[in-house]
Amino acid sequence: QVQLVESGGGLVQAGGSLRLSCAASGSIDSINIMGWYRQAPGKRRDLVATITKGGSTNYADSVKGRFTISRDNAKNTVFLQMNSLKPEDTVVYYCTAKSGLDMYWGQGTQVTVSS
Repeated sequence: QVQLVESGGGLVQAGGSLRLSCAASGSIDSINIMGWYRQAPGKRRDLVATITKGGSTNYADSVKGRFTISRDNAKNTVFLQMNSLKPEDTVVYYCTAKSGLDMYWGQGTQVTVSS
């Protein structure tokens, strides 16, 4: 089992920045991929960015050039630096960790971007 705890969400004006953090605990040695998804009310949960243990990254087209995912393997933590935020980035962001065939999720953190 893997437990994920997110932090760093909040309210920011359009054009501003936020940094999300997600700390993993439990069976952390089995984690390969960590990442972030986001979900608006009534919509599906969509990929934002992922990062492998080796540092390979993948981004949704909508955030390329604005968001940066990074990982501190020693602290079992993944980060999402979000710059040039837009009102349409206003959703709940979920941290995820993949261990074998299992995916684990954090509780979600709200990001609100005011126009």
